[in-house]
Amino acid sequence: MAMKRALITGITGQDGSYLAELLLEKGYEVHGLVRRASTFNRGRIEHMFTDPHATKKPLFLHYGDLSDTNSLLRILTISKPDEIYNLGAQSHVGVSFEIPENTGDVTGIGVARMLETLRTSGLPAKFYQASSSELYGKVMETPQKETTPFYPRSPYACAKAYAYYLTKNYRESYDMFAVNGILFNHESPRRGESFVTRKITITIARMLAGTQDCLYLGNLEARRDWGYAKEFVEGMWRMLQQEKPDDYVLATGTAHSVREFLELCLTHAGFKWTKSGKGDDEVYKDDKGKAIVKIDPRYKRPAEVDLLVGDASKAKRELGWEPKTTLEELAKIMLVEDCKKVGITL
Repeated sequence: MAMKRALITGITGQDGSYLAELLLEKGYEVHGLVRRASTFNRGRIEHMFTDPHATKKPLFLHYGDLSDTNSLLRILTISKPDEIYNLGAQSHVGVSFEIPENTGDVTGIGVARMLETLRTSGLPAKFYQASSSELYGKVMETPQKETTPFYPRSPYACAKAYAYYLTKNYRESYDMFAVNGILFNHESPRRGESFVTRKITITIARMLAGTQDCLYLGNLEARRDWGYAKEFVEGMWRMLQQEKPDDYVLATGTAHSVREFLELCLTHAGFKWTKSGKGDDEVYKDDKGKAIVKIDPRYKRPAEVDLLVGDASKAKRELGWEPKTTLEELAKIMLVEDCKKVGITL
């Protein structure tokens, strides 16, 4: 049997790196789209090149961009993939309020470029689109499932809504194998440091190392359905192994607040704390009376999504997928890894 080929956009990101590892383990030839940057941006995948068995791993990187159709066509022509995982995007919700046009171009129109390039190329590749629980926004029902109406509350979510419907439209209009994975929040030690869970773990690690004094956060009451990214990429792969294309929610089914995640991390790090004040004046102090967590209104969004919790029963039933890692276990995994980076052993 010929080796399967996969193309991953966003391969240097959290999900892309875990997915690349998974596909290589399954015997795929993996191609990744990488955006040119002035600083090194391949840290999450560098180990796939530098380990002793790297020469045996068929991993190839190609410079390109979802805003550049010619580069997409070139990479498709070179890689000739059996499966395409479109994970590339401007993926930060808060930042999307600051750069809505760029977010729309890359996160939304970029999907149109990819789908149309694939269609006109004539390649029979299966296509996975990374959709997001942010589509539900101001939720119309709880928990959210595949049939729940969308109510996006950010430029990022609006761009993802366009990408979702376009993927579905190409599936129905051109009989393409194109699916949407509506993934709820999924975290890991490879999560970007600007995302709240990783911001919490890396800052607490630095506080233990004595290189940072205080953690500044925004809305502590926002509730999210947090899972482990390494498990979620398995669900992505399973979607493209089905006989017929369809859309699936991947989630844990349990919601936790930012505050809960914060306090799990503080406890595991050995902090003893007290809370005082309310709203923007709330402060966490350690047992010596030193402020260790404060609220900074600048981190609050113009339109907040208060509660997201998913129903992944369809994925469990049809894909045989379900999450295994609890939030407490996930917080520990992330904190331990970030502490290692600063020379601290927990």
